[in-house]
Amino acid sequence: MTHPIYSYSLCIALPLMLFLGFYFLFASTPEKAIFVNYLRSRRIMGGALLLLAANYAVHFFFEIRFRDVHAAILMNLSTYFLCYWLFSSALTTLLDRFYITRRRFRVHVCQWLLFTALSGVVLLALPEGRVQKVGLLLMGVWLVAYGFVLARRLILAYRRAVRLFDDTHSDDIGAYIRWLSVFTYWAVIFGVGCGLLTFLPDEYIYLWILSSVPFYIYLYYSYMNYLLFYEQVEQAFEQEMPSEEETPEAIVEGGVELPACYAGIEGKLSVWIKEGGYLTPGLTLKELSDLLKTNRTYLSTYIKTTYRVSFREWIAGLRMEYAKRMLIQHPELTVAGIAEKSGFQSASHFIRLFKEREDCSPARWRKKHL
Repeated sequence: MTHPIYSYSLCIALPLMLFLGFYFLFASTPEKAIFVNYLRSRRIMGGALLLLAANYAVHFFFEIRFRDVHAAILMNLSTYFLCYWLFSSALTTLLDRFYITRRRFRVHVCQWLLFTALSGVVLLALPEGRVQKVGLLLMGVWLVAYGFVLARRLILAYRRAVRLFDDTHSDDIGAYIRWLSVFTYWAVIFGVGCGLLTFLPDEYIYLWILSSVPFYIYLYYSYMNYLLFYEQVEQAFEQEMPSEEETPEAIVEGGVELPACYAGIEGKLSVWIKEGGYLTPGLTLKELSDLLKTNRTYLSTYIKTTYRVSFREWIAGLRMEYAKRMLIQHPELTVAGIAEKSGFQSASHFIRLFKEREDCSPARWRKKHL
C-alpha cells in the first residue's frame, strides 16, 4: 500500500527538519555571557526538531505507517508528548532562565515514560474493539491536556514579562517577545491538529506533514530575528524591580493616610514633566526614580494608582501630546524627525501608536489641524 503524496510530503519536510535541528544545535552566537540562556534554549529546540526528524525518517524509510499502524501511532504519540515538553521548555527558558530544574526534568521524563507505556498497552496489548478505542481516546485527551497545560504556563510567563517591561521601561520591549505568544498559539493549533491527524485514514496523513513546513520556517525566522533583540530584552530582565518587604512610615495628606515615600512625588514629577524629562530615549523607571531620589517600587505604584496606566503607557501619552504640539507648531519638521525628538523608539513605532490613538496617521492629523 503506497501513497505517493505522503512520500513526497516527507521528502519536503525531512530535509528541512534535519537542517533546522542541526543549525539550532551547532550555529554560533555572539561570544557574550548574556547569550548563554539563548543558546541553551536554541539547543533544546534543536533537539526537539531532530527528534521529530527521526520520527519522519522512520515513516519515510521504513513505511511503518503501512506495515503496522498501531506501532506508528504509538511512536507518534510518544514523540509528540516528549516534544511538547521540549518545545515549551525551550521557549519558557527564554522568559525564565531558572525554569529548567532537575526536579522538573525528572517529573516530565517520568510522565513521558508513563504515557508511552500506557499507550503501548492500549495499542499493542488490548484487542481491537471498543475497549481499545476508549483507551486511545483517553490517551489522546491526556496528550492534548498536557499540551494545553504547557502552553498556558508559557503564555502566563509571557504576560508576566510584558507587564514587567511595561512597568519599568518606556520603550515597548514587549514587542520583541511577541513572537513567543504568536508561536505558542500556533503551536497549540498545530499540536492538536497533529494529534488528531494521527488517527485519520492513511490518505490524509500528508496534511500533517505539509502543515509542519510553514510552522517550522516561522520558528526558524523568529529565533534568528530574536537574536537581534535578545541582549536588550535580557538586560531589561536583569533590571527587574526588586521585591521589597519593608513597610514605609505613613504620613497624612488631605486627611488620607499615604506612605511616606509618596511625599513630594507629585511635585517632583510635575517639575520633571515641565522640563521635558520624558523625552529621553530609552527611559526606565529606575532612571526616573534615581533622578527623583525615590524608591522605584513606590514610584511605579504611584503612577499606576494616579494615572491608571503602566509606566510605558504613561510615558507614551506624554510623548504623544508633545508630538502633537510639534506637528502643529513646526510644520517644517518631518514625521520621522518629530518621532525622534519626542523620544519614540522609531518612526514606525510612533506612527503605529498614533494611529491606535487618533485613528489616522500623523501626517493626516497634521493636515486636518493646520
